[in-house]
Amino acid sequence: MDFALPEHLPGLLAEMDAFIETEIKPLERENMQYFDQRREYARTDWENGGIPRREWEDLLGEMRRRADAAGWLRYGLPSQFGGRDGTNIDMAVIREHLAHKGLGLHNDLQDESSIVGNFPQVIMMDRFGTDAQKAEWIEAMLTGERSMAFGLTEPNHGSDATWLETTAITDGDEWVINGAKRFNTGVHRATHDLVFARTSGEPGQARGITAFLVPTDTPGFTVPYYWWTFNMPTDHGEVELKDVRVPIDAVLGEVDRGLEVGQTFLHENRIRQAASSLGAAQHCIDRAVAYAGERRVFGKPLSVNQAVQWPLVELHTEAQMVRLLVRYAASELDRNHHMEVSDKVSMANYRANRLVCDAADRAMQVLGGIGYSRHEPMEHIYRHHRRYRITEGAEEIQMRRVAQRLFGFGRK
Repeated sequence: MDFALPEHLPGLLAEMDAFIETEIKPLERENMQYFDQRREYARTDWENGGIPRREWEDLLGEMRRRADAAGWLRYGLPSQFGGRDGTNIDMAVIREHLAHKGLGLHNDLQDESSIVGNFPQVIMMDRFGTDAQKAEWIEAMLTGERSMAFGLTEPNHGSDATWLETTAITDGDEWVINGAKRFNTGVHRATHDLVFARTSGEPGQARGITAFLVPTDTPGFTVPYYWWTFNMPTDHGEVELKDVRVPIDAVLGEVDRGLEVGQTFLHENRIRQAASSLGAAQHCIDRAVAYAGERRVFGKPLSVNQAVQWPLVELHTEAQMVRLLVRYAASELDRNHHMEVSDKVSMANYRANRLVCDAADRAMQVLGGIGYSRHEPMEHIYRHHRRYRITEGAEEIQMRRVAQRLFGFGRK
């Protein structure tokens, strides 16, 4: 087994770092209020539901524009969409590398914006959209002309998505949707919401759920409030749908098979998420090690104490194990259909997301009071990555997926 990276990646990462230094860091330095201890306050429109400030999102938009012009933003997409056919292993290594660099405009955690974009919606549209939908949507999503929120979770249903209560029925040449969605991420700026609703079958059945492209300005579609969360600003809206009407062709994928669309979104996100968590974890470990070497207590460096060394050794060792697991899962994704290796992706996801929380917590402890302050990045890293143990399938769901394969549950 060859553990070496594909030969093109080291040079690619060096080119990427050069682009960040020349194009992104100067822009970041001009807007440091979004990255230093003021970051949460500066980014949040506290008087407007806690959503991101428009100025902050405009800055992220400029970052993406520069990255797109330089050929980085679409790296992981197929060449027909202006991408560079980046593989899953490419994206795993890149996402880890960017997160390892720490907080910055090049790879923002809270907004999940990066110079190398993650475009699960584009991949969903490519796999499941009609030719007309692809022409209308794909380039528009890449340029920001259109955007799509993701409406699966409901007030009474999260991981148990097959029990969702939102319904859609036909009325002539329209669908009529009624229900509610929760933590509808990105809906504050989205032109459309991908709403999952039951169109047939019984509660608990996977078949019978359909994905609908719903314009957010449709009558009956309302966002009464946004959930204020551990990490602010918030873009997690509560959505209500009352007699929302959409055209009969507003379906993404096949009628009654919408969960296949949703699973594509989740699997594309999970491996990228794991890689980002790994990179952020390594950043915390490295920062704690550096501080322990600089800090002198009782006349000697903090780093000579085994009580400091050993927890960091454990974390550093686990990071290396998780790194191999993430890259293995990404390589398997490049060779197989995503459902065939979903257990490997789940392993990588839940272990990486736990690791970053543990690493951020330990780094705070090593740095003491300064580590607990917002002048260091650990609190921000912890607050952001803690949600990954819940979103895109809680870690219990990830473990359940592994158990299904391990014990043979669900096999015919």
